[in-house]
Amino acid sequence: MAQLGGTPVFIMKEGTERQRGRDAMSNNIAAAIVIAEAVRTSLGPRGMDKMLVDQFGDVVITNDGATILKEIDVQHPAAKMMVEVAKTQDSEVGDGTTTSVILAGELLKRAKKLIEQKIHPTVITEGFRKAAEKAVEILDNISIKSGIDDKEGLKNAAMTCMSSKIVSESKEKLAQICMDAILAVAEKSENGKWVADIEKVQIQKKEGDSIDDTSLIKGIILDKEVVSPGMPKSIRDAKILLLQSAIEIEKTEFDTKLQITSPDQIQQFLDEEEHMLRTMTEKIANSGANVVICQKGIDDMAQHFLTKAGITAVRRVKKSDIEKLAKATGGAIFTNLDDITSDKLGWAGLVEERKIMNDSWIFIEECKDPKSVVILIRGGTELIIDEVERAIHDSLCVVRDVVEDQKLVGGGGAPEIEVAIQLRKYASTLGGREQLAVEIFADSLDIIPKTLAENAGLDQIDTLMKLRAAHQKGNKFAGTDLDTGDVVIDMAKIGVVEPTVVKVQAIKSSTEATSMILRIDDVIASARSAGPPGGMPPGMGGMPPGMGGMGGGMGGMPPMDY
Repeated sequence: MAQLGGTPVFIMKEGTERQRGRDAMSNNIAAAIVIAEAVRTSLGPRGMDKMLVDQFGDVVITNDGATILKEIDVQHPAAKMMVEVAKTQDSEVGDGTTTSVILAGELLKRAKKLIEQKIHPTVITEGFRKAAEKAVEILDNISIKSGIDDKEGLKNAAMTCMSSKIVSESKEKLAQICMDAILAVAEKSENGKWVADIEKVQIQKKEGDSIDDTSLIKGIILDKEVVSPGMPKSIRDAKILLLQSAIEIEKTEFDTKLQITSPDQIQQFLDEEEHMLRTMTEKIANSGANVVICQKGIDDMAQHFLTKAGITAVRRVKKSDIEKLAKATGGAIFTNLDDITSDKLGWAGLVEERKIMNDSWIFIEECKDPKSVVILIRGGTELIIDEVERAIHDSLCVVRDVVEDQKLVGGGGAPEIEVAIQLRKYASTLGGREQLAVEIFADSLDIIPKTLAENAGLDQIDTLMKLRAAHQKGNKFAGTDLDTGDVVIDMAKIGVVEPTVVKVQAIKSSTEATSMILRIDDVIASARSAGPPGGMPPGMGGMPPGMGGMGGGMGGMPPMDY
């Protein structure tokens, strides 16, 4: 609103809220810090889980930062930016979501103190940018070389990732499964670098048994049954035909009429249909195939002929599953039965229909060099299975990161302490107020080892002092053993390692989000829309019950009675 000759002039819609300057900044920083505090207790091997209940009563129990923030219905715009930090971290590297959010929260908390000392936000953000660039460089320098041939490093990285999850008791077996899955699907790209696409690792879940019964299937699981009970349910040395066309008589694309003048013609018509289906199944049998996986339908008569030929068939399989089968079995996908050749058929050591709980699934396994595999997750309840799936997803991402980036750093808060110490030395080379921002960035990195210690019931300050002393002596991977509380001189030697790219991404995404929040000095919130006439249900659109649509009166009009 502006004053012009004593008359108020409305620039923005009536009801618009506006916060400026220090108030807007404080409000945004406070909201972001609340989000960071919400996930802080879930960090590390001794971190706790969160139970999230949505409006429909569905329950999620997890300590995965990205999942926690995804499930919370966040309204504040600055808090939503913190949720985006976790989502970015999750989609980019698959792990380190909690670390990135906690780090962003600590950067904002410490930046607020600098703002109170009259240091301009752009000076702080510039200092943070320089500190982040230097931190990435330091991480690169202290990294250990690893890669697809470093089986021990890959397994240790997966185990470290799982040590903070509900599956920590079974982490060794699950880490081995994740490593084997990524090694199976990893391929060398044209530029000579290894690439592992985790989309090629299918996840199937089924309650029953325990987490220890989770297994890796070197092939594919189809959530289907064999089409006819007379077909073999278990086939060794399976030659698999992957078919995208239907094994049935195609209907014409336009309306047709058959004029039949005698009963013989009906029989001729049926005989011809039978002959066509018999010809189709003979083509399949002559190719040497003993398993048919069909994307479309299979006629009842064709099923009969296939059963007589001893061929097992599965129908209405998803296109994506057919493509995965092609990668797993090495077979070609056919669209025409005339094109089938025996050398283009897929191969699997075993194709078998098995009953898992109340469902029948088809297992296609023991493939020679599968470029698509399945992890079958078992567990006591649906909630446990869902959390195991999240843990396995994170571990798969971690192993992929090491295979592709080929670098590792020690865990247990070691890289953060080392980067912080070197950043303080770097800060002394800078002039002006940016030096303060870089020192604040270094102090913020300490929040990770401090939180790990706090969640394990150790004294934060004592742990931090011991770690700094060890690092000052040149032990770059000195970290805390959270079971005993001792400072371990080399976390890499005891197998606690993380991909460098996870730490790098956490620093990058948290710094960028922090800089964006710090540069906001004006928040203009529009008035809420009145919604469609006729009213909205109570509690929707932020309006009190009974104020939907025009019910409360508009522009000075009396309430209207509908």
